[in-house]
Amino acid sequence: MSPRAAKIISRLLLVIAVSGLLASLLVATFVYPRQEPGQIVVIGDPSEGDGPATLADLRDRQASEDDPFRQTVSIGFLVIITAISLTWLVTGSLIVSRQPKNTSGWIFSAIGTAAALTLLPQVLVTTGAKVDPGSVPLLGLWASLGEYTFLVVTLIPLLFLLYPDGRPPSHRWRIVEYTLFAALGAIVIGSLIAPGPLNTYVDQGVLYMNPLGIASMSVLAPTMIALGTVVTLAISLATVFAVRGRYKRSTGDERQQLRWLVFVATLVGSLLLLDFVVGTGLFFILKTDLPVFAIGFALFALSVAVGVPGSYLLAMYRYRLYDLDLVVKKAVVFALVVGAVVMLYLLIAVAVPIAVLGVGSGLQVGGVLIGIMIGLLVFPVRARAKRFADRIVYGQRATPYEVLTSFSGRVGETYATEDVLARMAQFLAQGVGADAARVWLRVGTSLRPEAAWPADTTPGEAIFMQEDQLPTLPGEDVVPVRHDGQILGALSVRMPASDPMTPAKERLVTDLAEQAGLVLNNVRLIEDLRASRQRLVSAQDQERRKLERNIHDGAQQQLVALSVQLKLLQTVIARDPEKASAMAAQLQERSTEALEDLRDLARGIYPPLLADQGLAAALGAQARKAAVPVTVDADGVKRYIPDVEATAYFCVLEALNNIAKYANASRADVTITHSEGHLTFAVVDDGAGFDAKAKAYGTGLQGMRDRLESIGGTLRVASAPGRGTTVMGSVPASPAAP
Repeated sequence: MSPRAAKIISRLLLVIAVSGLLASLLVATFVYPRQEPGQIVVIGDPSEGDGPATLADLRDRQASEDDPFRQTVSIGFLVIITAISLTWLVTGSLIVSRQPKNTSGWIFSAIGTAAALTLLPQVLVTTGAKVDPGSVPLLGLWASLGEYTFLVVTLIPLLFLLYPDGRPPSHRWRIVEYTLFAALGAIVIGSLIAPGPLNTYVDQGVLYMNPLGIASMSVLAPTMIALGTVVTLAISLATVFAVRGRYKRSTGDERQQLRWLVFVATLVGSLLLLDFVVGTGLFFILKTDLPVFAIGFALFALSVAVGVPGSYLLAMYRYRLYDLDLVVKKAVVFALVVGAVVMLYLLIAVAVPIAVLGVGSGLQVGGVLIGIMIGLLVFPVRARAKRFADRIVYGQRATPYEVLTSFSGRVGETYATEDVLARMAQFLAQGVGADAARVWLRVGTSLRPEAAWPADTTPGEAIFMQEDQLPTLPGEDVVPVRHDGQILGALSVRMPASDPMTPAKERLVTDLAEQAGLVLNNVRLIEDLRASRQRLVSAQDQERRKLERNIHDGAQQQLVALSVQLKLLQTVIARDPEKASAMAAQLQERSTEALEDLRDLARGIYPPLLADQGLAAALGAQARKAAVPVTVDADGVKRYIPDVEATAYFCVLEALNNIAKYANASRADVTITHSEGHLTFAVVDDGAGFDAKAKAYGTGLQGMRDRLESIGGTLRVASAPGRGTTVMGSVPASPAAP
């Protein structure tokens, strides 16, 4: 069945129930006063079943009381029946509108309809049997409906067994479900074929013998009814343990949704067991009925009538059961407005005319006053009712619409980067009622917490992120923030145990994440720029210190030694010309070594060979000095602007240094190509490799990335344990003019 068809049927049942209540009130109001005092009507053969005993009891009452069978309609009873039936019908309608296959919704609707139609068959049977015989067609059908329709209450245990998803906890409980249906069938069949009077109409002085009763079934029918009743009672107690067991195994949303129904089920089961044991025990001991049984049964019935639908409705608007919180909100608004208007009408139509205007004139003027007052007050009442319903559904926090609207307005204002993210965390936490919220920003391969709310919450440490997979945060719900299909960060919330994450809250967080995409994109660009600048400055400082150390420890020491030896040479020339000649030759050799060291240092700053002959020649020279055999394939590569050549050169050198230090490789291949306006290099080794998905970039690779990105290039690393490593870089480049 489609949701639309289910909704139509459930609303049709609601219309039938309301119509039945109104018809019962009208018929009873005009028919019951016309009953003859003490009249007994017999329909059918009173000799069947316990008909003779029931008839004798009626005659005893007729003789001992003035008007023992006079029926009246109590306004209080009618209000109670109306409230109960509408509560069950509304609950059922809400469930079947979202889940047409959920048996619980149809059970609620059936019981609500049966409760609403309880009074109508009674007044129709009284009318057709006593007041105006023959005036009600199909009297036997109405009599049977009044007698058997309410047997549907035997399905109430299923509301415990099937909660909250409409399915039993396990397959064995499915057998219990079928058994309950079989027990109901036994009770219905036994009641239909049992000979004797219909008990519903006895107190009205109508001995209506069962038109379907079979005299030969006087033993079998009561046995079927008793057996079905015992099975129903046993299953009712068993379903209490079923729902308690499901509650113990549940977590998160389901546990919160089950909390109140478990309490009601435990209360109902205890009252049923206590009433049965105590009431039956006292009857057998004292041989007489005591009020304790009636009181216990009344408490049991009240707990079922109010507690079961109340638990469902509470879970709907408090814990988002079936995602119906907004629907319940509208129902609350409607009920409050209607109730306010009805109370206003009663106040003006009854109290004001009697107290101020007098009964006669007041009723004439009252109609005008009612119209004016309702017209003036209905809109303020509606507004207050809406705010009250919002408070019921959302508690102290704002509605999702208000959160999104407020967030959109704040995003449009100008704030510092830190302030924007802090406000984002605050809106997020307050919007879903979270204990804490954090805003995460993706920087490179890590996810870094940038802001948290409350303000005293520690943001935490950065987390490595595998490609586009968000990490799992214990105790927190995480939603990605995307912009142009790319994950820029995440929003995370830690919900209280009493109010966990629900689909409605998750949608709100997702909507906020969608709006936050542009904000995090701007923040990420700023943070990336800051981080890259810091890394570049740090790299430059490190290179300066390295150059200073190399000059101090190498060329400077050599030049100092040459200076000392030259002074010594001056003193030796006059005394020992041969020794002076040997010292001069040695000084010439050491000066050549110092010159080579200075040239090596110069190559580290900007290689002269790169400036003179280009990438192929410079990388070929470095390949000959590498720690492992290296081949360089740079055919077709031309000259480019110095920035492009220097970037590619130093990135390849850094990759070769990494191979020498970490790869444990036997060889490496360098390939440089130019196509489609890009200069591309690839350095491939056959070393040990590493898990590129689980390991973030080190300082060397990060420096290469920063170099490439500074001139619009990109870096990609592919590696796996035991399969070597490939480092690929690409920069926009056009051949330089000759």
